[in-house]
Amino acid sequence: MYFLILALVGKALGFGGIQNGLIRRHSPVVKMSSEEVDFDSVAHLSSAEERMKKSMDALKGNLASLRTGRASPDILSRVLVDYYGAETPLNQLASISVSGGTQLIVSPYDKSAIKEIDSALIEANLGMTPSNDGEIIRLNIPPLTEERRKEILKQAKAIGEESKVAIRNIRRSSNDDVKKKSKDLSEDLVKQTESEIQKLTDSYIKEIDSVLADKEKDIMTV
Repeated sequence: MYFLILALVGKALGFGGIQNGLIRRHSPVVKMSSEEVDFDSVAHLSSAEERMKKSMDALKGNLASLRTGRASPDILSRVLVDYYGAETPLNQLASISVSGGTQLIVSPYDKSAIKEIDSALIEANLGMTPSNDGEIIRLNIPPLTEERRKEILKQAKAIGEESKVAIRNIRRSSNDDVKKKSKDLSEDLVKQTESEIQKLTDSYIKEIDSVLADKEKDIMTV
């Protein structure tokens, strides 16, 4: 993607192509002032894409934590345990494994913390009742009713919409940064940079829709 950005921006600014990771220039179409040279459009676009990618990674992690009919350690990824006064992710305090496809086994590294872990699992409201034998905690994954599947699907769509808002906020922030420098930049450079930011936005919004569609199939499959 980085080299694609290089190519697109280079083409708009009159560059001949990319060779060994460097932009190769031919006869310039846009004459750049010293202020424009200080504005690195490629770096600006790469920064925007990096932030969008982080939002996408967060979306995938949040969707993975939604319970479907199959057991997965990801279901517990957002559980926090009060461990000696500090809110600590469960996966830092215990190993989590799958047994039989419908049961999760939580094995605390510190057995003295099993009570706190048990309480955290209850408070997480996962729709599962933990069974604690003093050594490990078992969580049986109950089959989802049609109503519960629809509730989870609603949650997934809400998470997806939050991610779209985050992507669009990155677009706005990136465009605002360009506008702040617009008085020192050519109109062509401003328009091209904003156009490439929009292309990145459209690409990530499309990916969000694709990820949500896959999750919907996973949730609704009995």
